[in-house]
Amino acid sequence: MSDLSGRTTIVVGASRGLGHGIATAFAEAGAPVVAVSRTVAAFPEPANGSGTIQPEVVDAGDATVAGSLLDRYEPAAIILVAGASPHMRPLQHQTWETFSVNWQTDVRIAFHWLREALLTPLRPGGKVVVISSGAALAGSPLSGGYAGAKATQRFITGYAQDEAERAGLDITFTAVLPRFAPLTGVGRPAVQAYAARAGLSVEDFLAQQGPLVTPETAGTSLVELVQEDSADIAPAYVLTGAGLQKLP
Repeated sequence: MSDLSGRTTIVVGASRGLGHGIATAFAEAGAPVVAVSRTVAAFPEPANGSGTIQPEVVDAGDATVAGSLLDRYEPAAIILVAGASPHMRPLQHQTWETFSVNWQTDVRIAFHWLREALLTPLRPGGKVVVISSGAALAGSPLSGGYAGAKATQRFITGYAQDEAERAGLDITFTAVLPRFAPLTGVGRPAVQAYAARAGLSVEDFLAQQGPLVTPETAGTSLVELVQEDSADIAPAYVLTGAGLQKLP
């Protein structure tokens, strides 16, 4: 998939943040992009004019949506970014509803889309990338069940890869775990909350984090990942501002 022209990419959660940056980057790389989101989003015209972005305003967590869009567009790649913004409070200040929101949203979306990618199935050589979170490795004590939900996204991505291999399907599944992305709707309140917890200004807290993930760097990294030969793609990666690093 080094040449993305004519190879449709579905980006789920494309209206803002990392998803918006990823959809834009794929279009600029020449791919026809289907931008799935619950709200309408504006996108710049691809710089080279070769890619396109087709919006689909739907609820990606609806059990019928994934199968319908896969049948309609027959994508070569799916990037799952969509999820809920966690409620940033310590455990004792959560309710079960706020604690479980990422299980009900992020995990649900990953489950439906991974399942449909296997059942349809995607065309040979297809790739599915699930955007999890660095919190799946380090925990996230101020965001309720967020870290556990993101770890489960990574687990079920691995399960999907196992099932693809058992069925003899030429489909590659991988998870990407971004570190803090302070310019996104999820990252901004998280940075503010953890900076306050550490007794630091936001600027000082971010200075300790190293290169930061932005929508633009995420887009560049995901395009490079999807262009990789399937045999070279690892089961999971950490994403920092410096790019992707393979996880064992």
